[in-house]
Amino acid sequence: MPRIEIGAWADAAVDWLRSNVAWLFDAITSVLNAVYGFFHMVLAAPEPLFLAGILAVLAWWLRGFLAAVLTFLGFVLIDSIEQWDATMESLSLVLVACLVIVVISVPLGIWAARNRAVSGAVRPVLDLMQTMPAMVYLIPGILFFGLGVVPGIVATIVFAMPPAVRMTELGIRQVDAELVEAADAFGTHPRRTLFRVQIPLALPTIMAGINQVIMLALSMVVIAGMVGGGGLGSSVYDAISSVDVGLGTEAGLAVVILAMYLDRMTGALNQRVSPLGRRALAKAQAALGGWKFLQWRPATSLAMVGVVVLALAAGGMNAFGGKSENSAAGIGDGRTINLGYVNWDEGKATTYLWKELLEQRGFKPKAQALEAGALYTGQAQGDIDVQTNSWLPVTHASYWKKYKNKLEDYGAWYDKTSLEIAVPSYVKGVKTLDDLKGKGKEFGGKIVGIEPGAGEMKIVKDKVLKDYGLAGEYKLQQSSTSSMLAELDRSIKAKKPVAVTLWSPHWAYSKYKLTKLKDPKGSFGSGDGIHALGRKGFSKDEPQVASWMKNFHLEEEQLTSLEAEIQDAGKGHEQDGVKAWLKKNPGMADKLAPAPGAYAKGKDAGAAPNIGYPSWDEGIATSFLWKYVLEQRGYKPKMRNLDVGPMWTGMSTGQVDVEMDAWLPVAQKQYWDKYKNDLVDLGAWYDKTSLEIAVPSYVKGVKTMDDLRAHKDEFKGKIIGIEPGTGEMKRLKSKVLPAYGIKDMKVTEAGTSAMLAELERSYAKKEPIAVVLWSPHWAYDKYDLTKLKDPKGTWGANNQIKTLANKSFPKKFPEFSKWLKNWHMQPEELASLEQAVNKAGTGHEEEGVKKWVDAHPGIVDKMAPVK
Repeated sequence: MPRIEIGAWADAAVDWLRSNVAWLFDAITSVLNAVYGFFHMVLAAPEPLFLAGILAVLAWWLRGFLAAVLTFLGFVLIDSIEQWDATMESLSLVLVACLVIVVISVPLGIWAARNRAVSGAVRPVLDLMQTMPAMVYLIPGILFFGLGVVPGIVATIVFAMPPAVRMTELGIRQVDAELVEAADAFGTHPRRTLFRVQIPLALPTIMAGINQVIMLALSMVVIAGMVGGGGLGSSVYDAISSVDVGLGTEAGLAVVILAMYLDRMTGALNQRVSPLGRRALAKAQAALGGWKFLQWRPATSLAMVGVVVLALAAGGMNAFGGKSENSAAGIGDGRTINLGYVNWDEGKATTYLWKELLEQRGFKPKAQALEAGALYTGQAQGDIDVQTNSWLPVTHASYWKKYKNKLEDYGAWYDKTSLEIAVPSYVKGVKTLDDLKGKGKEFGGKIVGIEPGAGEMKIVKDKVLKDYGLAGEYKLQQSSTSSMLAELDRSIKAKKPVAVTLWSPHWAYSKYKLTKLKDPKGSFGSGDGIHALGRKGFSKDEPQVASWMKNFHLEEEQLTSLEAEIQDAGKGHEQDGVKAWLKKNPGMADKLAPAPGAYAKGKDAGAAPNIGYPSWDEGIATSFLWKYVLEQRGYKPKMRNLDVGPMWTGMSTGQVDVEMDAWLPVAQKQYWDKYKNDLVDLGAWYDKTSLEIAVPSYVKGVKTMDDLRAHKDEFKGKIIGIEPGTGEMKRLKSKVLPAYGIKDMKVTEAGTSAMLAELERSYAKKEPIAVVLWSPHWAYDKYDLTKLKDPKGTWGANNQIKTLANKSFPKKFPEFSKWLKNWHMQPEELASLEQAVNKAGTGHEEEGVKKWVDAHPGIVDKMAPVK
């Protein structure tokens, strides 16, 4: 029978929805995030004991004194086992999901109860929603809504909704028909009949449905921890993936306490809001006799007073002397960085290492463990900023092939890895993968694997087993890294043969005596590098962090010692292990994440050189760059903005010590010839400059200076110039214009800023304009311009941009002089610096320079090295 491609249809449907209805998913994400944020803010704000007291008062109001005591003790226990924050996150998720479910399901159930056609159409949909495996909902949830709380909430809504619809329909249908007929007979409007007769009588059944919704929602919220949903789900997932009995017990106990509280309270709520429930409660209390005080419940007004008093007390503590979190200062300024990792030792170790480093630099990083597939999908969608656990080019090849256009590869921070199958060294006669053949019974017919989404598992299944003829003899057992290690430990203690998927580096080779099975056929490939990956655009959003990642590297000894410290610190204390490792490796934090601003002082710190600069973009940008660099080295530079002529004169007399914008040997030749005996040439920091006339590319037929002569009337007989004292302006008038017979064209002399303003105005109106320009200049990036060719060579040879100083400068500032002699800038560096300064605006040049320096870590040490 031909295969029905239901899976392919589902893929196509999901792709179509992502392409055409993304706006709807974005809107849902925004709304649910906002609602969740509100609930979590309310629940996380009070001190745990105060919120436990509030919940206890509610339990007292709903169920009595004993329930209140047990509630308080239960939540105190949650706090004592350090699961309070996770519990509040889970409670927030449940409340948001249940709120949405009630708003949708109760009206839908009422409609189904009143309309047989609706009931018939809804029933199979509810069957599908309720019987589909819960984890399946997470797959489209990730694709539509990304990682985090929203896919968990949406999956919870879909999974937990059916009982509310079914029980609402059932409750309405079970209302005595004679009562409805009586209401109709008295002329009651159907809407009033619904709200005054049917719903009050159906309320116990509806509340039973809502109770089931809450229980299902809590179970689904735990499952949602697999996609970064947070809360107790993350704790449970961490415990399972690391086979941590202690964490699993604590997280499970917190789930049980929360589930019991929600179950008992929603069940008791029916007795408070339903007439039938209140009657049943009165009968139960009457039957207690002398034990009535245990079931005494405060009036609603008294309970509300208690809740308000506790809430105000909690708010007062937070406002006066409670713990307050100031926004982090430093490079990060409190910005959030989302880190993701597969729960492998090197991934966990390096992720928590970077979490600690980023916190030290003022960021607010968040780390979450995910399956490999969810990690790559989430990162491609922008939910995860950085991961440090990508094994390329082999292990994670399938993920890289699928998502490489949405990711940034920052390179390998660790080389010389290998994938392998390993056996204990006491297993004799098994040295290669070939040796496994025929020994399936000895190993129980299985190879113990790790997470099913790991690239190594795919390689073993698709290549290794087939290449070595092991496919029918061995079964690759899917589990998790921690489960595999637990099985390895158990087997070694019992001296039983076991074959496991492993990789190098791994601390297991230090703890146990293992044999890496040789791979003569090369099925595992040539080995991977462990890469750091960023989401698309992360290097633009956080250039400093991306630069750190690109330069990140650890040796094997460093990595294994870091893993050992984290293992010793224990689950939930990974950062304590990182801190202990950093203490044993002083200077490592500054090496991995060098912080701009923490610079050593220069030998001549305190010196105050006078720096002159013209109002040209490269002059402004480089002069303020050197001002910043000198200040980091302890200098106290003084800045002077001068026209070209006065600056050369001031430099020759010693009033100006140095300038970085001398165009030689052509553009400023006349000044050099006049003052060269009083100056010293510190060398060129930029080559391949040019002087030219430029016109917008929309001006047709003007490609050379000869064309300009032919079309001079189109330009109203004028060329927009710059400062009159510049060498370019003098050369234009004395050589260029006469050589091309356009000496009669008027050259304006308003200055560089005025020229650029006129260019922008004319360009916006698509008017012809000819301007004096030079290369490099950011205008060529902003506008589409044509450099007019100079076939007669009147502009002369290309210039270099040099640093010149007064002849006494090298003796007065020997360290600064040495730095300038070795200084050089690449075209892309200068262009980006000019753009940063221009973007900051006049009067804010230093801010633009600082942003550029932050985006180019190490530039201060490169320009001004200090031992």
